[in-house]
Amino acid sequence: MVECFKNLAIILISAKLLGLVAKKLKAPQVVGQILAGLLIGQAVLGWVEADSFIKTMAEIGVVLLMFSAGLETNLKDLLKTGPVALCIALAGVFVPMGGGYLMYTIYCGINPDAAAGGNVMNQALFIGTIMTATSVSITVQALRELGHLKSKIGTTIVSAAIIDDIIGIIVLTVVIGMEGGNDASAPTISGSPIADVFIKTGLFIVFSFGVGFLMYFLFKFLDKKFYHQRRIPIFGLVLCFLMAYCAETFFDIADITGAYVAGIILCNLRDAEYIAGKMDISSYMLFGPVFFASIGLNITFDGFTVDLLWFSLAFVVVALLGKIIGCGLVAKAFRNSWKDSLKIGVGMMTRGEVALIVANKGLAVGLVEQRYFLAVILLIIVSSVSVPIILKLLFKGENAPGSGTKHEIHPDADEADEVPAEY
Repeated sequence: MVECFKNLAIILISAKLLGLVAKKLKAPQVVGQILAGLLIGQAVLGWVEADSFIKTMAEIGVVLLMFSAGLETNLKDLLKTGPVALCIALAGVFVPMGGGYLMYTIYCGINPDAAAGGNVMNQALFIGTIMTATSVSITVQALRELGHLKSKIGTTIVSAAIIDDIIGIIVLTVVIGMEGGNDASAPTISGSPIADVFIKTGLFIVFSFGVGFLMYFLFKFLDKKFYHQRRIPIFGLVLCFLMAYCAETFFDIADITGAYVAGIILCNLRDAEYIAGKMDISSYMLFGPVFFASIGLNITFDGFTVDLLWFSLAFVVVALLGKIIGCGLVAKAFRNSWKDSLKIGVGMMTRGEVALIVANKGLAVGLVEQRYFLAVILLIIVSSVSVPIILKLLFKGENAPGSGTKHEIHPDADEADEVPAEY
């Protein structure tokens, strides 16, 4: 047990230092944290091994991340954007997913050993599913710095990105369920494992609406009575863990889906931002760095080949073009100019922690091999660096709405001290 404390100390200090280096280089801190895990893991220095304790901490980390993502969802903005954002989001999910499916199928056709021992169709669907995620946080920061966050194009991009992630999580649930359904000996509801996936997903949606309705009014009462007190985030965390448990135990749905739904249930509370802030403290200080570093810890260069390098490059190109083509063409269909349509497509290109979460979930159920994480990390780095630059060029010369420059975020805001509330 004492060894765990040493491993945590090494993970946290290395993740923090390399995260700051990444930040100075204008890249997301998660990139530095992943590289920290790669450096201290078996691939390079061999200081830390991803044992069961680290894996458990990482699982808690990913649940907290998805809970926070749900809390930060603005349902009012989603309703305002209406069918435009929904259609763009649908294209942003299914066009990259189709491209990923086709690319992996061709890759396996050229390299038959790539999917040895697995179901190629399910693996190809999952590779496409990884491509569906859009990083809302990176896009928001880029638009805010340009002063166009509150513009028509900015609102459309952000709303579509949020809906995109919701649809992507549903797709992830179905694809993982299909892989689990390959066991012919497992008991089924309908007699068909694939049909069971959709039945259980539907039941979970009904369950979520029922529990969500009750929990929302319960928390609304608690929020009124104990406004801005720390017991509210504690109760919220209980709901998060219970929803994660129920999703996986009773509906065979990924625990992160339950955590995300828990965040959605609470996102309209007065204290939603306060709850998210408290969750971020735990996630930022401990569980988040452990999760992202654990990705790097598991990466090895065993079996790395030129073919895998070509796969990674193709993965990045297909993932980026899938968003531009799918989202851009749908935006154009709603009578946006070609330039504005390109802005929307580029704004939807960014990938971040959600793509890693999806990939990690696929690793857990055997849908993807660890070596393919290199492609995911490369996609995150390329998209995170290129999107702000391209958006800056596309918005060049345009006047920003006045409201877009009123709320600036200090570059070190994520490290600001917070005054604790009283019980």
